[in-house]
Amino acid sequence: MTGVRSGEVAHAAGVNQQTLRYYERRGLLAEPLRTPGGHRLYPAEAVTVVRVIKAAQRLGFSLGEVAELVETGLPRPGLPRPGLPRPGLRQRAAAKLAEVEGKIADLTLIADTLRTALDAGCDDLIECASEPRCPIPFTILAEPDMP
Repeated sequence: MTGVRSGEVAHAAGVNQQTLRYYERRGLLAEPLRTPGGHRLYPAEAVTVVRVIKAAQRLGFSLGEVAELVETGLPRPGLPRPGLPRPGLRQRAAAKLAEVEGKIADLTLIADTLRTALDAGCDDLIECASEPRCPIPFTILAEPDMP
């Protein structure tokens, strides 16, 4: 019986062994073979799979999205068998990029508003709200039916 023990996979991929078991439960890693003593034996490719999962997470993909991405690939040791066709990496990366760029635009607007509030000398929100020089958009945040 050949394979790589879970501790070695975890160490090489920069995760702990509990992460490997969690990925198994989530279907991101195929269930490994077991030695007669019960030790998990993963295929060598499992290290690459775990590194791919972690890289995708750093790029903002949820584990659910990562699971769908790895399912779109060809059958490989260490990965679940592909399911129904789903959008591939290019389409998902484009959608994630649009999402990230939207968040950046929102955060840029917030940062610009905060800089303007600091420059305007706003020190008290209640006082600032009644000043025409206040850059914080209180009217946008207010309920339309409230006085």
